[in-house]
Amino acid sequence: MSKGVERWVRKDIRDLSAYHVADASGLIKLDAMENPYHWPDSLKQEWLKELEVAELNRYPDPEAHDVKSALRACFNIDELQDLMLGNGSDEIIQCIAMALAEPGRKVLAPEPSFVMYKMIATFVGMDYVGVPLTKDFQLDMPAMLEAIEQHQPALIFIAQPNNPTGTGYPESELREILSKAEGLVVIDEAYMAFTDTDSLPLLNEFDHLVVMRTLSKVGLAGLRLGFLVGASSWIQEFNKVRLPYNISVLTQATVTFALKHFEVLQQQTDAITKDRNMLAQRLEGIGLDRIWPSEANFILVRTPKDTARTIFDAMKDQGVLVKCLDGGHPMLKDCLRLTIGAPKENESMFLALQKALQAVLRKA
Repeated sequence: MSKGVERWVRKDIRDLSAYHVADASGLIKLDAMENPYHWPDSLKQEWLKELEVAELNRYPDPEAHDVKSALRACFNIDELQDLMLGNGSDEIIQCIAMALAEPGRKVLAPEPSFVMYKMIATFVGMDYVGVPLTKDFQLDMPAMLEAIEQHQPALIFIAQPNNPTGTGYPESELREILSKAEGLVVIDEAYMAFTDTDSLPLLNEFDHLVVMRTLSKVGLAGLRLGFLVGASSWIQEFNKVRLPYNISVLTQATVTFALKHFEVLQQQTDAITKDRNMLAQRLEGIGLDRIWPSEANFILVRTPKDTARTIFDAMKDQGVLVKCLDGGHPMLKDCLRLTIGAPKENESMFLALQKALQAVLRKA
């Protein structure tokens, strides 16, 4: 290691591992919760006409007014609530943490959950407190409430439904956390398209709540568009640490167009939800130790003891890439996360998993 790096880069940053994205070249890519579907050709042609008039020589609208108007119309967002856009949810998480960070302040989240909550807390110098979920990957409410009382976190993140478990939490429990917390609570609804839960109405009751969403999971992952909904008093402060022009001209034009045709994306996510439920049924009885109910576009499964990595490698050898979570958190030992793809991709994934399971079970 360079002496300069060792001297000047913070030790807690040097101790981190960078967020790893697997190479999916030549593989059926079912590791990142992406929508597998493309737009119909007629819609693509209409979209390209919109891009023809995009002014690439000009900076984008810094407030992305057209995008915000389209989001309000599409998701029925109350005019009393303000909006902030980010380069994916990651940038929004970072803006929130930067605005709240002070020495000794803490970020709290159930875990296992989205890894960026902990990583970004480290980036901005905040202490992170993880509260383990129950063995069924539900909120451990006594532990959550005790941790809030003990640590008085400045910031709480709750993914609803949760990644990587796919589990959703009862609204009554969210209300209980909101009633207990004094700091800001962020409900992360990245997988809103695959569940009936909706936390936006809670914004009218709790002034220390903001709701974060993304368009990545509905089919626009390549655009990196996340958005935060909450009171203007919060949004104004977060905007101060958001970098200017963070949403490009092409992203703004494409999102505005896509939201006008949201029924196409809705049909796709409905198909994914249906296929998720069908796959969950098929997974029963093939030798997995556990399959968790999912309200997202993936299914979390547990393989027989000490076989997750072997099965992951065997599936990859068969041309199918899923996510191996074994080693990421103690509660995820022997777990794989299976993203729902198109029907043919799901069939290939199922057969690869079944074959890999049969092989390890024969050796047992």
